[in-house]
Amino acid sequence: MIVEETNKCRFIGDYCPMAVRMIKLALEEDLGAGDVTTDAIIDTDLKGEAYLIAREELVLAGMAVFKSVFFEVDPGTEFEEYYGDGDLIPPETRVCLLRGQLASILRGERTALNFLQRMSGIATLTRRYVEKVRPARVRILDTRKTAPGLRWFDKYAVKMGGGSNHRFGLSDGILIKDNHIAAAGSISSALSLAKRNAPHTLKIEVEVEDLTGVEEACRGGADAILLDNMHPEELRKAVELVDGSAMTEASGGITLDTVEDIARTGVDMISIGALTHSAKAADFSLEIRTE
Repeated sequence: MIVEETNKCRFIGDYCPMAVRMIKLALEEDLGAGDVTTDAIIDTDLKGEAYLIAREELVLAGMAVFKSVFFEVDPGTEFEEYYGDGDLIPPETRVCLLRGQLASILRGERTALNFLQRMSGIATLTRRYVEKVRPARVRILDTRKTAPGLRWFDKYAVKMGGGSNHRFGLSDGILIKDNHIAAAGSISSALSLAKRNAPHTLKIEVEVEDLTGVEEACRGGADAILLDNMHPEELRKAVELVDGSAMTEASGGITLDTVEDIARTGVDMISIGALTHSAKAADFSLEIRTE
């Protein structure tokens, strides 16, 4: 079991076994039958240190995951952390110091950095969106458009950037989308079926594409309405039509250039798939020092 704490994350195998499995799989993918380069060059008894350095300004996310990779390779690896998840890191900054068997550090380096770079990239992009919509009272949400197998990591990174998580998986809530509506015949029919057959404890959200759909969703008693690919003026009218009877969520093609205008329409939430499917990896390096 991996049990480690950072400022913002308690990473426990029993809490998120899928994350632990993914770390093991990632190491298996990279190491295969062994690190033949390190085995050929580095004495197994050689100890050393390595600084993790942020090469650009970024929001840190994934330190517990970064450490867990090295613990899987060698439980004797030690860390001295200078920053924690959610911190804004200046460029050319030492984030932490690793100590231990140099061969173990080299074996875990790429896998650990891959996780950290992806997660910090997501957190950094999320922070940019969150800052763009201040001081509007609107939440920036992620979606299920995550890398297969990495959803826990991606959604955790969004939280570290100041965003909020939409449903984690299909079992977490009812979201009636266009294909559900097509299969059911109408928004009203889909809502009626969901209310009749789904557990009463789950809220029901429905996706609509125009103001007629908004009116139908309100009549059907939707708890939340996803306003798909609507321009700001349509969104304002939709918010007026809903008039607080349901939560409103704007989604579809939203960018850093358009998110401010959308936030001003009065919607409660803005969901952005790009947070997790298009974030640029953050730039880190690991610099080795021998003892």
